[in-house]
Amino acid sequence: MKVARRYLISGRVQGVGFRYFAEAFASREGVEGWVRNLPDGRVEVAAQGEAESVDRFERAVRHGPPGARVDHVDAFDDVPGSGGAGFSVR
Repeated sequence: MKVARRYLISGRVQGVGFRYFAEAFASREGVEGWVRNLPDGRVEVAAQGEAESVDRFERAVRHGPPGARVDHVDAFDDVPGSGGAGFSVR
């Protein structure tokens, strides 16, 4: 079953390769969407794909790459789109 979620991630998540970590993990899992830095220091992620893949992706972004410190994650269910766009860093 296809699901979509959006995440707002706070902590030390900018300047530590978080976006590229998310992109690489999404590619391995077949998750589509995007990731971007926000002006307030958080990272925003939109992800969609098979439920199991998105769950594994979520566990990864809740931990982050080496050097990151994830303090808080707000997760929101979203409506899956048509897909086919891959995963991008914005």
